Amino acid sequence: MKPLTAPQPVASEIPRKRPLKRGNRRQRTLWTIAVCVLFLAVVILSSQWLGDAGLEPALRSRNESPSFAHPFGTDWLGRDMLTRTLHGLSLSLCIGLLAAGCSAVIGTILGILSGTIGGKVDAVITWIIDVFFSLPHLVLLIMIAFAVGGGTQGVIIAVALTHWTSLARIIRAEVLQVNTSDYVQLSYKLGHTPLWVARHHMLPHVIPQLLVGLILLFPHAILHEAALTFIGIGLSPHTPAIGIILAESMRHLSTGYWWLGVLPGAALLIAVKAFDILGENIRALIDPKTSQG
Repeated sequence: MKPLTAPQPVASEIPRKRPLKRGNRRQRTLWTIAVCVLFLAVVILSSQWLGDAGLEPALRSRNESPSFAHPFGTDWLGRDMLTRTLHGLSLSLCIGLLAAGCSAVIGTILGILSGTIGGKVDAVITWIIDVFFSLPHLVLLIMIAFAVGGGTQGVIIAVALTHWTSLARIIRAEVLQVNTSDYVQLSYKLGHTPLWVARHHMLPHVIPQLLVGLILLFPHAILHEAALTFIGIGLSPHTPAIGIILAESMRHLSTGYWWLGVLPGAALLIAVKAFDILGENIRALIDPKTSQG
């Protein structure tokens, strides 16, 4: 006789673990965008709210370590480092916004012209992009900043003229793809010029790429503005910019005043990372492949 065995449960009777409910990818992306925008707005508006009170020297409070009264400590002149850092970040964000905006416009125009007109125009623009990619980036920044006289204007021009190449290459590829579509070919057959096609067909199509590229250019613009200022090419030494703050702190780190360089540098990295996360999430939101789910 076969041994008796317990009856096996039917598959439908086996309790299944219900997956935890989570917000879909679009909701998480929107929340991430909202948090990044809120953080960046706080950085920009806080410098206006704090005013210039903490920028004045106070020799009795110099070289104080981080405390409740001075969360970022004070420097060798007694100036509040939190106030200086927020003013420097606000200035860097404004310069980065202007420089990245100019660079995005240059990249968009050249990318559309290269993909729409083609021929010698495409060859020349592609050659210029290859030349920019072949040169050391920081060296090119320094040369352009020196050539235009340095200062705030020199930093903006140098950053704007050296950050458009990647966006131009992406937009050129998008335009070349759209250029083979039926409605664009029909526009050519109806007698429309390439410039008309570029304005009415190509430009509306590349606006999402332009928006994402503009946001992703911000981190590079901010970091390179800080780099130029750090080596003394950019803003005035009396301006509370992040690069100047970090350059001044180098003389005091060996004496134990670590907060003069570590905390402003960490604030710069957080702001740059916030821009990077913001750009990546907006790109995921715009891309049809990743916007749902």
